[in-house]
Amino acid sequence: MGSTNAMVETERLIVSTSPHIKTKDSCPKIMWSVVIALIPAGVAGILIFGFSALKVISISLVSAILSEAIIQKLSHKKITIADGSCFITGLLLAYNLPPSVPWWIPAIGSFFAIAIAKQAFGGLGYNIFNPALAARAFLLASWPKYMTKWIPPRWYPDALSTATPLTVIKHHLVDAVSGATILNIVEEKKFMHTLAFYGKLFLGDRAGCIGEVCILAIISGGFFLLYKGYIRWYTPFTFIFTVGFLSWIFLGNGLFNGDWLFYILSGGLFLGAFFMATDYVTTPLTKKGQIIFGFGCGILTFLIRKFGGYPEGVSYSILIMNAFTPLIDRYTKTRKFGLVKKLKS
Repeated sequence: MGSTNAMVETERLIVSTSPHIKTKDSCPKIMWSVVIALIPAGVAGILIFGFSALKVISISLVSAILSEAIIQKLSHKKITIADGSCFITGLLLAYNLPPSVPWWIPAIGSFFAIAIAKQAFGGLGYNIFNPALAARAFLLASWPKYMTKWIPPRWYPDALSTATPLTVIKHHLVDAVSGATILNIVEEKKFMHTLAFYGKLFLGDRAGCIGEVCILAIISGGFFLLYKGYIRWYTPFTFIFTVGFLSWIFLGNGLFNGDWLFYILSGGLFLGAFFMATDYVTTPLTKKGQIIFGFGCGILTFLIRKFGGYPEGVSYSILIMNAFTPLIDRYTKTRKFGLVKKLKS
């Protein structure tokens, strides 16, 4: 009798409100996995632009961590810097900055991201806009001179003036858009549309923000998150495909003649698609909602690139779609468990 009772195991029935999402992975584990996925892009940025990129990343990280710790301390909240969320914010902001910005730009930007775009809304899980992108938009509106000053990769001559590929195309800086203009390789227009030209864009041999230039590094981190199941393909692939498809139709000499590969490899499309348009807090929960979100981001990015005064539109497109996330979630929510539609008599 006693031995029988000893063998009986009781299980607890946990009752909670929806959504009923069960996973073995904790929030800190997911956050630090994202940090690991972001490391290749940061290393590539440092190798491409040198010490200036390392300085921007370091200041952005320190500012983000200190801002979160101080604000939580002053508001008598538990200090949660160990969960990795502020670390991600600092990294993503740095990756969205030119390597030539003065030291106070990443310091102010990270403070804004944490204090205004995150903690002012209640902290992690309550912010409605991606903090790093909100800070980037704030910095671009406040100090456009510094936010649009570009330097070439460190192996180019120091005195070389440069521009990002999208800036060259957008503002027609020269008569012939040549490989030399964008990449300082050759002075022939026919260098465009060659494998070597796309290879330069893919590997990051161009001007741009620290973490956006090396597509190979971004993809390696993004595929790591896909493999771990921390993100799903719906948003990033829809986002990238939409930008490429619309660029092919409307951004060439006539319809259906645009260099779609150039437009998806230039700018911050891959960084935004894999690491910011997939943010758990500010993007839709459902499969259908994530596809709609990616499609909306793609359309807005194309429209800004085509008709806006600013050559890049990824950051603004994600921020605008962040505002629509509650609406998307509302109209794409899954059917309640056990719900049966009433048949019309």
